[in-house]
Amino acid sequence: MSDDLNRQVFREEAYDLLGELETTLLELEQTPGDLDVINRVFRALHTIKGSGSMFGFEDIAAFTHEVETVFDQVRNEELAVTTELLNLVFRARDHIQKMLDADGGAVDAEVQREILDGLTRVSAAAAEPAAVVAAAPGAEAGGPAEAEAAPEECGYAVRIRFRDSRPPAGFSLEPLLEELGKLGSCGVSPEKVLDPEKSGPVWNVTVRTTASEENIRDVFFFSEFDLDVEVRRQDDAAQAAPPVEQLEEAKARPDKKLGEILMEEGAIGPSDLAEALAQQKPLGQILVESGKVDKDRVEQAAAKQAQARREVGEKRGEEAGKGHPESVSSIRVAAEKLDNLVDLVGELVIVQAQISQVVGERSDPVLTALSEELERLSDALRDSTLGIRMLPIGTTFSRYRRLVRDLSADFGKDIALVTQGAETELDKTVIERLGDPLMHLLRNSIDHGIEPPEERQAAGKPSQGTILLAAEHSGGEVLIRISDDGRGMDSEAIRAKAVERGLIQPETELSEKELFKLIFEPGFSTAKKLTSVSGRGVGMDVVKRSIDSLRGSVEIRSRKGQGSEIIIRLPLTLAIIDGLQVRVGDAFFVIPLSLVEECVELAHQDVEEAGNQRILYLRGEIVPYIHLREWFEVDGAPPAIEQIVITRVEGSRMGIVVDSVIGEHQTVIKTLGRVYKDVEGISGATIKGDGSIALIIDVPRLVRGVVAASQ
Repeated sequence: MSDDLNRQVFREEAYDLLGELETTLLELEQTPGDLDVINRVFRALHTIKGSGSMFGFEDIAAFTHEVETVFDQVRNEELAVTTELLNLVFRARDHIQKMLDADGGAVDAEVQREILDGLTRVSAAAAEPAAVVAAAPGAEAGGPAEAEAAPEECGYAVRIRFRDSRPPAGFSLEPLLEELGKLGSCGVSPEKVLDPEKSGPVWNVTVRTTASEENIRDVFFFSEFDLDVEVRRQDDAAQAAPPVEQLEEAKARPDKKLGEILMEEGAIGPSDLAEALAQQKPLGQILVESGKVDKDRVEQAAAKQAQARREVGEKRGEEAGKGHPESVSSIRVAAEKLDNLVDLVGELVIVQAQISQVVGERSDPVLTALSEELERLSDALRDSTLGIRMLPIGTTFSRYRRLVRDLSADFGKDIALVTQGAETELDKTVIERLGDPLMHLLRNSIDHGIEPPEERQAAGKPSQGTILLAAEHSGGEVLIRISDDGRGMDSEAIRAKAVERGLIQPETELSEKELFKLIFEPGFSTAKKLTSVSGRGVGMDVVKRSIDSLRGSVEIRSRKGQGSEIIIRLPLTLAIIDGLQVRVGDAFFVIPLSLVEECVELAHQDVEEAGNQRILYLRGEIVPYIHLREWFEVDGAPPAIEQIVITRVEGSRMGIVVDSVIGEHQTVIKTLGRVYKDVEGISGATIKGDGSIALIIDVPRLVRGVVAASQ
């Protein structure tokens, strides 16, 4: 693997670790005494430091080491988790991300110095009470005492072996010994094993150092090989353990060596075992040739050994599966490769539709059967590929906990962010493009929605405000709700601002829902003062455009004094959708099936009875409709009986008049060229089975275009 690729892999993993670090720090803020959470923070920092050093990011490793050192005090209960400490670690986390973004370039050295100085100050303040040390025996009272005792040098025995196999090609122990040598003096000697062909080599390393046992284990933490490392502190009692105790220890192990089993059964003695090992042959063969034990007895012992090894291997496999499922059940794939796969599947769906159409024109049962089997496999491959692109929206939700925390502190508000439905899955492209709109909405809720604590208490509310961020599936869509229990929206203030800006006339009558829609007009704001977050009239129009570009819709509900709720509806995927194919003259169109409620007939007499007004009385409800033929200026006369496709757009029903409805269509979305991309009411195109083109209707934009043209 090249150095550039190694560095790229590290950067990707480091970004993941930084996301995990932020989430864990937020969790630690709620449960500052939770040792498990503290260890998770430490492990994330430790992994970033170790991997950074390994792949040449020495600046990141050095900076992270300082942060890790302070958090090691927290782990050892020498330093308390405080708001000041968490703020510093949050800043450190952001600084590490900037260092990753710079990829070796310059970063703000002043910010780095401020963070390190702050961590040093917090660490020193915690150490002050323990800085005074009692005078040594024999020292005069009031005489000088050492501020800190010199660390004690200890000896450690390190046993290294491969867990389940022999060393792979290219393995060398030297780099690990060099790292151990940096901690102190060390020596190594190979251990004689009973069956080196099966169990692989074993090395015994002795280390004398002032470092801790944890520091020794850290040397092996980043090894790419599957090593089984035992670290034990040496003392006279352990070194002088009698052979009988060592034998009892061997009896207790489930994965006994062949010689241990034969010694336990009394078939051989220690001298026989030592003599056999000296010959460096397979133990069973040596013992049989020397007449110490017969062949059947050796085979029985070997069978016991194999069974014990299988049981131990199964147990380790289960524990590994429980503890690290991601290590065996997932791989990292570049987004570009995934996008290319989806494009190829889309082309396959188009070809499959073309084959089905050709086969349908013939009466060949063999071709029909093959076509149906191809369609089944194509559908399964499509669903599987799109499923790979689906990600839980919780990966986006977790980003906003930090946003709410920081902005709450800036505004002097106490706000809790509650999330629901984090497991709800969406296409990765939708999730990526959803980030900014959600951030704008949350900022508005924090700034305009939630009141300051004293205002909430005066209104009889709890001092802590709540923002709910929830997601759920609804048919072929995902609903995302952002709600708060704040002051709500003032419809009269919105009306006054709209009249002032000339958006509506003073005498215009609008429902509350229609007034709320005015918030999405560019530059519209009712804020009385500007803040660093909002009040300049930008943001909500950006939200609307972003949601529209995702073929979604946004709706506002609010009650003054009780809070607001914004509901976003989004398609599950942007690559392949289920559509309803319709025809107008010789042109074909596709309407997203998720927006379609029903189809009804429209006869000329129905139009005459309505006084030529473009409304339909449908089961007691008035539904306005649009003529697709007129809007796109399609030549030809309409049929005597047309079809109306009833859709629901932004909470309201709207009909689209077409010549005929053909049926459902698996729609592979193709982007339009520059000449057609700004056509009002069209979001893309698809290729039909006969190779012709069908345009995909952007229903919300079509409705807005028709309304704007009629004003």
